[in-house]
Amino acid sequence: MEEHITEEIDYEQLAKIACCSSYHFQRMFAYIANIPLSEYIRRRRMTLAAADLQRERGRVIDIAMKYCYSSPTAFNRAFKNIHGIAPSLVKQDGVTLKSFPPISFKIDIEGAKELDFRIQNKKAFRIVGVFHPLVNNFEKNHELAPKIWEKAKADGTIQKLAAIMDKSFAGILGVSTSANLREWQYLIGVSAKNKTAASLKEFIVPPHTWAVFSVKEYNFELIYKLSKRIITEWFPSFDYEYNNGPNISIQRFPVSGFENIKRNTDSHPAPDTQNNEFEIWMPITKNK
Repeated sequence: MEEHITEEIDYEQLAKIACCSSYHFQRMFAYIANIPLSEYIRRRRMTLAAADLQRERGRVIDIAMKYCYSSPTAFNRAFKNIHGIAPSLVKQDGVTLKSFPPISFKIDIEGAKELDFRIQNKKAFRIVGVFHPLVNNFEKNHELAPKIWEKAKADGTIQKLAAIMDKSFAGILGVSTSANLREWQYLIGVSAKNKTAASLKEFIVPPHTWAVFSVKEYNFELIYKLSKRIITEWFPSFDYEYNNGPNISIQRFPVSGFENIKRNTDSHPAPDTQNNEFEIWMPITKNK
């Protein structure tokens, strides 16, 4: 990225170099660096742009084009968001600027915190549900997911899915997948033997070995933190690597919870989540 900071950076190419999908690369970067990939690139460009302006290495419009901004207006907006001042004021005496150095790696020593998991092999199975298109940006999709779930609770989708769920693999599933590694999609569905409604679509999950992580509490921030721990703590500690398959999250209700969903007809059909369990299924393969 540093070598090509003045060019359009292709996330797919970054992922190819890292031997993973674009989705997984962006997710790993955000978890490990504590900053979204797009924001890191923007901060690095604005740091270098400020240095160029201070050294009088071109007009503002030239610097904007150098760092991949097609218009001075967009560049000025990005520059001000980072530094708090317009680019034209950089050379004023006493002005304060921000500097974001290139990413580096270090070892942190922290107290051990348990992480419950199991390794599970599972044959191919069918998921039936509703697909939602995503954008090719991990952080934006992290913001979209709660809205997708709220819509599914409010419009009766959860009730419809609970009625056709295969009880041998019980749970409302959230699945992050892609049709061709470029088109990201999010599916809210259930494991089902048949597709029973025209409005529902199916997705066949291929056979995989899975690392399954469970928690008792559920909210999107806790799940984000758990996912980060899986990437930054669990994978470096075990003889597995991420396999480019779908990521599955499962919200498991008690049996009574599912029955309540089926019977509930009000505008907010989600059951009480206090007794729910939540699992994250990561497709894995043995390190070569």
